Amino acid sequence: MASTWNRRAALKGLLTSTAAVGTLGIAGACTTDTQPNETGLAALKNNIRQSVCRWCFQDMPLEKLCASAKEIGIQGIDLVGPKDWPTLKKYGLDSPMCNGAEINLTDGFNDPRFHAQLQKQYSEMIPQVAKAGYTNLICFSGSRRGMSDEEGWANSVRGLQPLMALAEKHKVVLVMELLNSKIDHKDYQCDRTTWGVELAKKLGSERFKLLYDIYHMQINEGDVIRTLSDHHAYIAHYHTAGVPGRHEINDSQELNYPAIMRAIIATGFKGFVAQEFMPQQPDKLASLRQAVQICDV
Repeated sequence: MASTWNRRAALKGLLTSTAAVGTLGIAGACTTDTQPNETGLAALKNNIRQSVCRWCFQDMPLEKLCASAKEIGIQGIDLVGPKDWPTLKKYGLDSPMCNGAEINLTDGFNDPRFHAQLQKQYSEMIPQVAKAGYTNLICFSGSRRGMSDEEGWANSVRGLQPLMALAEKHKVVLVMELLNSKIDHKDYQCDRTTWGVELAKKLGSERFKLLYDIYHMQINEGDVIRTLSDHHAYIAHYHTAGVPGRHEINDSQELNYPAIMRAIIATGFKGFVAQEFMPQQPDKLASLRQAVQICDV
């Protein structure tokens, strides 16, 4: 009986606290006690450096996005290439995840047919990333196309291994993104954290790591906090978005981003977390500002 009573009491307490959070919303439950800065916005704690993905705001001129990001407290713009780096530098922003060497999301390092083209493009881009003062360059496994995990690993090692020495020379990290194959990227091979981690182990280089996309991995495997905590040594970067729908980070979706951010901080992570949601609200910058505040734990 005592056990049953304790469970009932615990459940009652949980429902009470849940109702409070539901009333406040995620944003209200995670308010900061810091004072506003000179822009009138709440000053960020910056326990995690935040960036924003360019493609989510592609209808906004880059200059405006950079100026707004700077005002909000965002420190970088993700997924831009060499032609846009001067604009980022103008605003004192980082490029935490560079792109421009990949073919696309489906033709990647797991298929030998694309190795020659990929090795050429990455060999040209790696020195450019380093010269600009950046570190991370995105890459993709590509579609499975019927191949087994073992074939995918073996082919990816053959495609990536020749680039490791050049990446080491220039202190650049090739970062393979984890994408879900259930909804958004059917047949993508690097669709589980363990698949990416095994590839990293086979390569055995600090110049290859993973982009842990929280949205994608919640869809494909769940158990986000345990997974990133167990495998943080292989993760160079994080992306966010609400599940379902890749919408705003708020109380309409199933992920508890403050808890996830605290778990990331607990691993000792010093890199960037990039907002990669598709704004649904008319004021897209207000949505971005709210997401940044929610993740600023």
